[in-house]
Amino acid sequence: MAGSEEQNADIESSLKGWFSDAERVVVAGVGNPFRRDDFVGVEIVRNLQNKVSGSVFLIEAETVPESFMDQITKFKPTHILLIDAGVMNQKPGTSKLADPTQLMRKTSISTHTLPLRIFCDYLTETTAAKIALLVIQPQDPSFGEGLTPKLRETATNLTKLLLKILP
Repeated sequence: MAGSEEQNADIESSLKGWFSDAERVVVAGVGNPFRRDDFVGVEIVRNLQNKVSGSVFLIEAETVPESFMDQITKFKPTHILLIDAGVMNQKPGTSKLADPTQLMRKTSISTHTLPLRIFCDYLTETTAAKIALLVIQPQDPSFGEGLTPKLRETATNLTKLLLKILP
C-alpha cells in the first residue's frame, strides 16, 4: 500500500510541476477500445467530460490521434497531455509522466496507426506547446472490452488528480 501511495505522490508532483504554467491544455486519451486496458487513456478523458474549464480541450483520440492535429493546432494550447497505456514492465496501474521522444524508444507495443512519436514531432513543430505523455502500465492489453478492475481504479484516481490540477 505504501508503494502505491508513494507512486501517487510522485505522479501528482510530476503533473503539478508540468502544468504549473498551463493556460490552454489539450488532454487526449489514446487507446484501442477492443484491447481491454489499452483503452485507459480514453476512459480518463471520458471521466473528465463536462467537469473541466473552457481552457481544457478534451479529445477521445482512440487509435487515430493524428485525426485531431488540425483541431489541436487551432486551439493553440500551451500544454498537450497524451494519456495512453504502455508496457513499462511495472506493476499494473503504475503511471509515469514522460517526454514522448524518450518514451517511444522504450515502449514495446503500440495500437496506433501513426506512431505517437511522429504525432508529437508534428505538434512540436506546429505549436509552441509543451507535450508530455502520461503512460499507464496495463494489466491486460489482450483483445476484449472493458478495463480490468485495477485499471478502472487507476483511471478513477488519475481523473480525480487531473481535476485538481487542470487550469
